Amino acid sequence: MPHPAIQILIWISLSISAQALSAPGLLALTVALFIAAAKLDSRQLFSLIRRTRWILLSLLIVYAYSTPGVALVAELGRFSPTLEGLWDGLMQLGRLLSMLSGLAILLSLLNQAQFICGIHALAYPLNWFGGARERLAVRLALTLQYAEPAMRDTAADWRRSIHDALQTPSLSGQYVMLEQSALKVIDVLSLLLCATLIYGVWA
Repeated sequence: MPHPAIQILIWISLSISAQALSAPGLLALTVALFIAAAKLDSRQLFSLIRRTRWILLSLLIVYAYSTPGVALVAELGRFSPTLEGLWDGLMQLGRLLSMLSGLAILLSLLNQAQFICGIHALAYPLNWFGGARERLAVRLALTLQYAEPAMRDTAADWRRSIHDALQTPSLSGQYVMLEQSALKVIDVLSLLLCATLIYGVWA
């Protein structure tokens, strides 16, 4: 398997490429990523979709009603969504679904430690500006550690979750280990593939 940082870059490259694809290419990419994500971890995929369902629906409605064009229902006049708006909204939904499917694949392939390792490696340029990438990685690790249980607890008992959120967290005795691994040939090839993909789509 490629280095965690390379896997994250692959997801970023696919997300960037999806923004420039035409409808047939976007449909093919979204379907392929959705099927792959469902096979790897359907629970992860549908959890991401469920959490963003209102954003997806709102996005479609906003595009459908705010984009000028031909009314879908002529009898409704200006209160009707437009065909152009629905098309643009569906394109945006396709892009978001492809990103969510890719993210589900990424999260199913990487555990938390590997994900933090990837972010730590990608944050290397911060050293050029005096930034502390170790601090960034530690903060992200702690955030991920508390975010998932917090979201589950919020769904079960939101009053208790609000009360707990107002309390000062206790971090005593906690530590974060950053795994280090060297780049391999497959990582270099994956980087070249990402660069070629982005260039081919946006050039």
